[in-house]
Amino acid sequence: MNFFKSLYKLQTVLIIIFLLLFTNCRKNDDPVPYVYVNFYVNINAPQYTNLTSVGGWIYVTGGYKGIVVYRNSIEEFCAYDRACPYKPSIDNERIEVESNGLTAIDSTCGSRFLLMDGSVVNGPATISLTRYKTYFDGSTIQVSNY
Repeated sequence: MNFFKSLYKLQTVLIIIFLLLFTNCRKNDDPVPYVYVNFYVNINAPQYTNLTSVGGWIYVTGGYKGIVVYRNSIEEFCAYDRACPYKPSIDNERIEVESNGLTAIDSTCGSRFLLMDGSVVNGPATISLTRYKTYFDGSTIQVSNY
């Protein structure tokens, strides 16, 4: 009888260990730390005139390392964290829009991203830029992550 009690206890301990290991070893699909984001940009304000035409972009404060807002079409805006997803905790890892206005690059690691959707053009990064939700009412863009 003691043998079965010991076997039951061992089985219970192994199940608990397995569950702890399984639930704590999930892959993090977005290595950029979460930072609450919720702000508005009025594209008619003088400092945001670059957003009045398709392909225009601006940098704003917020997010983990700043945010780039890009006008994808007449009605659609994209907002991305400037932290490079390759190694976001490194101080100088920050994307900058290139002169072509279509891509952004992290000059530290060399990763390049398409501003239309945040996807990786070339690495070493393998994960797209962290994208925030945008809502546009015709003159004001709300950028948030909730």
